Amino acid sequence: MPHPLLAAGPGETLLLLGNEAIVRGAVEAGVNFVSCYPGTPSSEVPDTFFRLSPDGAYTFEYSVNEKVALEVAGGATLGGAMTLCTMKHVGVNVAADPLMTLAYTGTPGGLVLLSADDPGCHSSQNEQDNRYYARLAGMPVFEPSTAQECKDMTRDALLLSRKTGSPVLLRTTTRVNHLRGPVVCGPVSAPAKPAGFAKNPSLFVPIPAFARPMHTRLLERIETLRAEAETSAYNMVSGQGSLGVIATGISRAYLHDALLDSGLTGKVKVLELGQSAPLPEKLVLDFLSGLDAVLVAEELEPILENEVRVLAQKNKLSLAVHGKEMLPRFGEFNTGVLAEAVKSLAGEGEFVCASCEPAEGLPMRPPNLCAGCPHRAAYYAVRQVFGNDAVYSSDIGCYTLGILPPLSCADFLLCMGSSVSAGSGLSKATGQTVVAFIGDSTFFHSGVTGLINAVYNEHDLLLVILDNRTTAMTGHQPNPGVDATNLGENPSKVDIEAVCRGCGVTNLLKVNPLNVEKTKAALEELRRAKGVRVLLTEEPCPLFARRVYRKKPKMAAYVDAGYDASEGVLEKLACPAFRLCDGKMSIDELMCNGCMVCVQLSENIKARKRGA
Repeated sequence: MPHPLLAAGPGETLLLLGNEAIVRGAVEAGVNFVSCYPGTPSSEVPDTFFRLSPDGAYTFEYSVNEKVALEVAGGATLGGAMTLCTMKHVGVNVAADPLMTLAYTGTPGGLVLLSADDPGCHSSQNEQDNRYYARLAGMPVFEPSTAQECKDMTRDALLLSRKTGSPVLLRTTTRVNHLRGPVVCGPVSAPAKPAGFAKNPSLFVPIPAFARPMHTRLLERIETLRAEAETSAYNMVSGQGSLGVIATGISRAYLHDALLDSGLTGKVKVLELGQSAPLPEKLVLDFLSGLDAVLVAEELEPILENEVRVLAQKNKLSLAVHGKEMLPRFGEFNTGVLAEAVKSLAGEGEFVCASCEPAEGLPMRPPNLCAGCPHRAAYYAVRQVFGNDAVYSSDIGCYTLGILPPLSCADFLLCMGSSVSAGSGLSKATGQTVVAFIGDSTFFHSGVTGLINAVYNEHDLLLVILDNRTTAMTGHQPNPGVDATNLGENPSKVDIEAVCRGCGVTNLLKVNPLNVEKTKAALEELRRAKGVRVLLTEEPCPLFARRVYRKKPKMAAYVDAGYDASEGVLEKLACPAFRLCDGKMSIDELMCNGCMVCVQLSENIKARKRGA
């Protein structure tokens, strides 16, 4: 029986995650093609499309990186397919090159780019505001604040893109992606058959002679899109008074609660901008008319605030414009922050920036690898061989969790796939020994280009590829090297060892990292060599192995009565399954994943059948 996201009828209400609602919205629009690179907080969108794909009327693919995902999507929409491309905010940096040109060529079939931004860096290396990309490319922006809007805006953004030929940015934030709420479904449109590509080089080949008029057409299209925003049902005015608030994204939801809690509902004039770019200037000017002051509430950068300031200055308005001098330019907002700001502007007390800081004294929860994670075993072996004699170049993925002692295997990190190339540069510039770490998915994403560069430029680098047979950090999405997925075996597996050798790597060893002595011996051998060397460690993520291979650990480790704490296994390995009570170490059998690495480190830690 088809999933409710595919089968629910008009008027039926579903309780959906914001990311699930985005899927439903695309289905209602009649999406033909979906491509992605997974990344939190967007991951549930492609994962849901993937899970539903056997019954869906669309084509879905996990691409190897965001640039490829958008290029594939670009080709699909040029062929007339209604297309959705999803990624997290930093992924748009990777995809920026084709994005800028797609804005020139246009997207005949319709194309929406989901950019899931992450204020507060819950799972990201920065908290950039991708609304800047929309201004840079000349794209309209939709910013939902509820699950219902996630569904409706995705549908309408796809339809707007098809109607105007412009790519559209659907900008969500973590709180929107992961909220859950009721969603009233609309009718599902059967995907229209793509019209096919109509050859016209002057429209689709941006050589300079064609690119110049393309730019002119893009500027004209922006004004068409601005006219659409002026009458958009997602841009709403409510309340009255001499104080106004312009809010967008999840700030709109916080503002509703803030006004309700403060007793100011209806006493403050509010403009909600759900379709926030291009700025609907006439609507905003009408809103500002008669106000003494306006507060612009937007998470992260003061983009709308600056646009409102410019608009007010051009039209010689005398009202005060408030924004980032009161509201934080970093992290997430909350109801308290907005309530304090609005109350102070309404003359109901001094402004105190309320925060959601946790209560003092709570225990810290440091980043940590799971019990039985093969990365821990690899890091342990590397520390045993290199200690502090090497600089450790890290990358984006679970392996970043190896940053803290005792593993301490992340000295610097730039971006996805950078461990190889940045490590090469550091080694070349300083002559220091560099060990770089990268996972299987990240290797395919952009690490392979760094490896080609390292071989070609004869860099001196030891690259450890931590192949756990899945993309673990973002939810076990498949990558080209996996053996199987939730939907079955991978018939087109790409072999990492063969890729490395094809790139020119001649010194490559392959080990199971759970074999500590063999891993250390391989590292010792590679340490004595020069040039680009690769150690490929291959062992499935235990969580993935349980879910997909149905592989459950049969044995568990336990600490024998003869164990002496001075052996230091707890301190050297720091497995989450370890316990320390009254100076005595024990192992939690429920958490133990049966990797048996600790058994190899002490003759007083032993294995037994689980439950024995």
